[in-house]
Amino acid sequence: MDKYVCDICGYVYDPVAGDPEGGVVPGTAFEDIPASWVCPLCDVTKESFSKIKE
Repeated sequence: MDKYVCDICGYVYDPVAGDPEGGVVPGTAFEDIPASWVCPLCDVTKESFSKIKE
């Protein structure tokens, strides 16, 4: 699964870890996160994230 980085603050969403405090269980692909989810650091929407090329 791909990691995504917030273009605003640099937070990295890692699907292995998820975002339990934000209601996203570990193992959730970025594409499967609800549209209502926001960056846990700066509160921007998923549209402000870019896929990390590895």
